Amino acid sequence: MSDMTANNASLDTDAADNTTSSFAKKFYNAAWRWHFYAGIFVVPFMLVLAITGLIMVYFNSIETRFGEKLYVTPQAEMAAPTEQLEAVKKVYPNSVINQYMPAPAEDRTSLFTIKIDGVKTIVSVDPYTAKIVGAVEKDTTWFYFANDIHGSLLIGDLGDRLIEIAAGLTLILIVTGLYLWWPRDGKGLRRVLIPNFSMKGRNFLKELHVSIGFYISVVLFFFLISGLSWAGIWGGKFVQPWSSFPAEKWDNVPLSDETHGIMNDGAVKEVPWGLELTKLPLSGSDIGKIGVPEGYAVNLNSMVVLAKAIGFDQQFRINIPGSPTGVYTISADSMDGDTVTPTGDQTVHIDQYSGKILGEVGFEDYSLMAKSMAVGIALHQGDMGWWNTILNALFCLAVIFLCVSGIAMWWIRRPKGAGRLVAPPPPANLPLWKGAVFIMLLLSLAFPLVGLSLLTVMALDLLILSRFPFMKKAFQ
Repeated sequence: MSDMTANNASLDTDAADNTTSSFAKKFYNAAWRWHFYAGIFVVPFMLVLAITGLIMVYFNSIETRFGEKLYVTPQAEMAAPTEQLEAVKKVYPNSVINQYMPAPAEDRTSLFTIKIDGVKTIVSVDPYTAKIVGAVEKDTTWFYFANDIHGSLLIGDLGDRLIEIAAGLTLILIVTGLYLWWPRDGKGLRRVLIPNFSMKGRNFLKELHVSIGFYISVVLFFFLISGLSWAGIWGGKFVQPWSSFPAEKWDNVPLSDETHGIMNDGAVKEVPWGLELTKLPLSGSDIGKIGVPEGYAVNLNSMVVLAKAIGFDQQFRINIPGSPTGVYTISADSMDGDTVTPTGDQTVHIDQYSGKILGEVGFEDYSLMAKSMAVGIALHQGDMGWWNTILNALFCLAVIFLCVSGIAMWWIRRPKGAGRLVAPPPPANLPLWKGAVFIMLLLSLAFPLVGLSLLTVMALDLLILSRFPFMKKAFQ
């Protein structure tokens, strides 16, 4: 009797094990299917983002075109900033001068950003002789061209939305990829961390795909979040508004209807993320604390002196007022490559008439999310030094490999002559399907465009693909 009881217990255990194993296999197949379909949409976009990222890592937006024209032979005295300004006005009489960057070193030129018939141009000026030594249209450099593709695919808001959807679906790729990567069937952790180089063909590609995918997953997640925070919907409508610096913190300073974002005039973002939506102060009131001492002219000369007096001791920029109520803005931030680390970010606004300081914002004034974004964007752009540039280049190459290897594995697995995608087969009676729906709902709330795209796919599947056998077969 005891033997029979033991046998029954053993059978029950085996049955439970088999049931658990069946559930695990079905869930694995479901995760693989999600990974496959997300990859179909994501791969083209990730390839574009990785390739343009490599271009931006390699090229510098100014030095690529200016080269030696950024450097001069030091002399005894420098020409006054206003003298350099007049030289630019003389050569480009019909231009609008937006920004001045004093020479950051004794052997470097000063840079003026101007607009000629709406075209943004950088003019390089010898700070000793006030002679113009070079000029380049800013948005025509390789860096700016790649950045424009990277942000909008050259198709504006539509491109931004498509990239936002792709970035959100890549989060699904990461989660499902890590689940597929997790050691099982007796494999140890070391077995999946280190690829088996004795494998051949598709199996070898899979080994590399799995291992490299794991190693870059955290970095990829970080890049996606920092990129999504600048996307039009999740970033612009949800995250950025409540993370921006509130201009009301400035003491009764009159505010403009325009935001700091107007200084982002071109393909590349140049204003810190946490300030883009913050309103600019207005000139013309008695508000503010002493900046330029009374009796001194408020011009580019006094702005440079003031900047150095309040702590701008390295590279910085001065935005010139563009209207009767505009302000001088002195800034140094990692977005423009002025500072090595974003913790040195500093922005100061000065009344163009009184020379009084109207508002100041430093890294310490950013919200937690804005601080995270300041650091995140600096890492994302490779601004933290040579080590950051090398790591970003390796990361881009790894993403390209994952995309190419994923396509190659699918092509090798795909039967010859198959006129369909040959997706992983759908599991029957999928367990935990409610959990999957719950995850989709969370994604819909967190990333609206991702949720909307998933719902659209479900609707197409139910209303169109499932009703036409030839279409259903093509997507299986």
